[in-house]
Amino acid sequence: MIEEIKVVNDTIPFEVYTELRVKCGLSAKSLQAAKTGLSNSLHCVMLVHNDQVIGMGRIIGDGGCFCQVVDICVDPNYQGKGLGRLIMANLTDFINNHLPDSCYVSLIADGDASYLYEKFGFKDTMPASKGMFLKVEKAK
Repeated sequence: MIEEIKVVNDTIPFEVYTELRVKCGLSAKSLQAAKTGLSNSLHCVMLVHNDQVIGMGRIIGDGGCFCQVVDICVDPNYQGKGLGRLIMANLTDFINNHLPDSCYVSLIADGDASYLYEKFGFKDTMPASKGMFLKVEKAK
């Protein structure tokens, strides 16, 4: 199965991005947010099977001091086959070969995903620091 998966490093199409996020249980993003965000990505990876994107991941940030791993997801029909590891291996390769020393790379791990990220060298920030967030929500 994995040998049939193509790894593609290219900007993720907006519609694919928004649909795959929801399909994988991530929060929905508007098309405008996706267009802006995807065009500002440092690195994108897609997993393609039979001409369909079944997994993705991105690195965002300033490319020097701070970056973040985001949007790691695999279509539920393809989960449990090591594809998350394939995405993380691609992103880690970019981190190791294109980001400078001292770049701080962070991510938010949902649920048990932290076990995957630990295999690629990511560590819990607590107690040294605590992750926080603010989600922009405008009144409609």
